[in-house]
Amino acid sequence: MTFDLLVKNATLPDGRTGQDIAVTGGRIAAIEPGIAAEAGRVIDAGGLLVAPPFVDCHFHMDATLSLGLPRLNQSGTLLEGIALWGELKPLLTHEEVIERALRYCDLAVSQGLLAVRSHVDVCDDRLLAVEALLEAKAKVKPYLDLQLVAFPQDGYFRAPTAARNLDRALDMGVDVVGGIPHFERTMADGAASVTALCEIAAKRGLMIDLHCDESDDPMSRHIETLAAETQRLGLGGRAVGSHLTSMHSMDNYYVSKLLPLMREAGVAAIANPLINITLQGRHDTYPRRRGLTRIPEMRALGIPVAFGQDCTMDPWYGLGGADMLDVAHMGVHAVPMTSREAIRWAFEAVTTVPAAILGLEGYGLAAGCNADFVLLQAADPIEAVRLRATRLAVVRRGRVIAETAPRHARLTLDGRPALVDPAAYRPPVGKN
Repeated sequence: MTFDLLVKNATLPDGRTGQDIAVTGGRIAAIEPGIAAEAGRVIDAGGLLVAPPFVDCHFHMDATLSLGLPRLNQSGTLLEGIALWGELKPLLTHEEVIERALRYCDLAVSQGLLAVRSHVDVCDDRLLAVEALLEAKAKVKPYLDLQLVAFPQDGYFRAPTAARNLDRALDMGVDVVGGIPHFERTMADGAASVTALCEIAAKRGLMIDLHCDESDDPMSRHIETLAAETQRLGLGGRAVGSHLTSMHSMDNYYVSKLLPLMREAGVAAIANPLINITLQGRHDTYPRRRGLTRIPEMRALGIPVAFGQDCTMDPWYGLGGADMLDVAHMGVHAVPMTSREAIRWAFEAVTTVPAAILGLEGYGLAAGCNADFVLLQAADPIEAVRLRATRLAVVRRGRVIAETAPRHARLTLDGRPALVDPAAYRPPVGKN
């Protein structure tokens, strides 16, 4: 038998080594040792890690790469970022939004990031960004899965036309219902917005993903309402609370009741380490809060938790680069969670966990799955997070769509090696 692509001698995230991956017709035909067959292209993985592609389950593609337009965020706060975005929105053009989105997707593909859930602001009555990202979604479909969330950035009730615009966006083909209850004028309005948005998701049969309690205020408790409405309306497995940063300051007894409610309701959580640690705690002196939600506690209860990137070079965050290993690396430090098991989980938090939250079909490394995967310059998932490993090859539906040369350094030191490979510095086998 002749295959389209054959990857030899790969290590898989579950620890299996010496595995060959055979691909035909855009799908994985077999994964096993010693596949002897011809192929249109053969890649020797050299014992390095082959993983399913990275997934970013929380992003804002309508704002990406707009850093400095029309000015910079001087305070570095969430609220100034929202105000700055409000200044930029009237200046946006359809062509510019598409071009920035496509450029960002080029960068994403080069980093092995092949699926993105992006929130798109619906508070501009033109719905310009919605139209632009729907067009971008169609353009990138051959190489990247783009899922869009109708996001009333200025508040579902607070912005006069947000409710109507959200319905219009969903009618146009946007995939997911979004919201931002903590940005409403009152706590009561925030809770009412959660109920209204959940009812829209239930009526339309859609998923819901709310920016929820992105605040240092321990009394911002809209996640409780989201969990209750999810349970009431049968949205379990389709509902997500993103950010949830107020939880870092909540009373421990209250959280001991809240987390089981989330688990019972089937609500997933998305933390955004790069942004949460940057935007939160801005009113603190010392001690200063880290800003992330209670990730280990949610994991311990079996609540699905994923990491998102949120922003790249936009009004809220001047850094970023479509690198989900950078996100995982920050998560490990910011939580903190430095056990070997937790670091290995951080790799899952940017691959398999968000893929499940997005409901990606055909995702994974098994016969019959889509032939989408990444060859990394690392021996295993822990090393991939440690090194933020180079993506040597990115495969989409069995076709290599991006390649990067290995990272090596040449030394000219007497008595020392001529070549340094960072992937060779892993701990002894058995320490992972």
